[in-house]
Amino acid sequence: MIYTEKPSAVSEQAASKQALLLSPEPPSPPTGGGTLRTASILHFLSEWYQVHLVTFREVTESEHKFPLQPPAQTTTVVELPSHARDTLSRARRNAGRLMRGVLPLTDRFCGADSFRQVQAAIAGKRYRLGVIEHFWCAPYVQLLRPCTDRVVLDLHNIESVLHAGCALSEPWPQSFAHQRFARIAARMERESLANFDMVLTPSESDRRRVLEICPSACVEVVPNTLPETPEPDEPEEHIVAFSGNLEYHPNITAVRHFRNKIWPLLRQADPKLRWRVIGKNEQAVQTWLDGDERIELTGPVENAVQALARAKVVVVPLLSGSGTRVKILEAWAAARAVVSTTLGAEGLPVEDGVNIRLVDDPAAMAGTIRELVADPDARRRLGRGGRETFERCGSWPEAARALQRAALNGAP
Repeated sequence: MIYTEKPSAVSEQAASKQALLLSPEPPSPPTGGGTLRTASILHFLSEWYQVHLVTFREVTESEHKFPLQPPAQTTTVVELPSHARDTLSRARRNAGRLMRGVLPLTDRFCGADSFRQVQAAIAGKRYRLGVIEHFWCAPYVQLLRPCTDRVVLDLHNIESVLHAGCALSEPWPQSFAHQRFARIAARMERESLANFDMVLTPSESDRRRVLEICPSACVEVVPNTLPETPEPDEPEEHIVAFSGNLEYHPNITAVRHFRNKIWPLLRQADPKLRWRVIGKNEQAVQTWLDGDERIELTGPVENAVQALARAKVVVVPLLSGSGTRVKILEAWAAARAVVSTTLGAEGLPVEDGVNIRLVDDPAAMAGTIRELVADPDARRRLGRGGRETFERCGSWPEAARALQRAALNGAP
């Protein structure tokens, strides 16, 4: 276990109130939807509380330091054992999880050794508020309850919905595994959501789903948002772009779908058009993209908004998922035209033809993308509509207002 003490100035009021934020993924650097959501919640908690962040990292032979500098007064890093990431190793692990009836990421982050490390980190402490990020870590409520006045679960996704969607979009045997994991997740959600004083969701549609699963739950909507971001001034390149954590199952499926059903139509129609795939864990989609010199894999980038601002069109061909897509917020912040499936834009304040184009049929999506690539005025209007939406309700002040409405600011 590693402790990083970060001195920081806090108000006298905040210094008198302690909060615990437990997140399976570090909120710094904020690369991807999950880390950006956690970063926003940590940012605002740090204005109201003295925050103890508990997060996780995998120990590898080449990595012995943890480059994390969030606005928390104390950081505890829980060390996870290394594990192989190749397809066969993943299949073996997930087969065992199916046999034991446990979700993959719950199994990963809630092992006995991790529980011992978290228990040691919070021993003897008392918190006004405890926030657990992601349903994967919901079992930690049993450790937080005795030392925390109020425990909140922040649902980035509804896992039963996520796995059910993956079951419909993945080939066999992955579809079978996701069907089984969806049933496991639904059982766990029914059993555990009522154990929290409050549950946060990123959208109203997810709030309704939580109440269908657990009618007694207290649920508040805290939207996904980005830090206030100036509109970038980047020259357009003749590309379409997709961004996201490329190890996330819905993103893998989206890349494969676009590669097989949509990109061939675009490639044939426009010999100079390129497709740029932006995001970390690029090895997870390498197999699908190798062999085409007009497909670019960037890996992780320092500023996703700037990277997307170089595209003529941002594509969101998602076939499964839950929560709301930060990739669309990033494209809106970049003032770029977005073409998405209906599911890909779920939960966001979208207006088809004003701030986004919603198209589900692959051939129709290819046609819409071609039209926008060829019409600078049309994509500029769509991008302007997205930027106005971002400025109105897509930045951190909106999240702050939602957290205050949920009374997470320590008000008595």
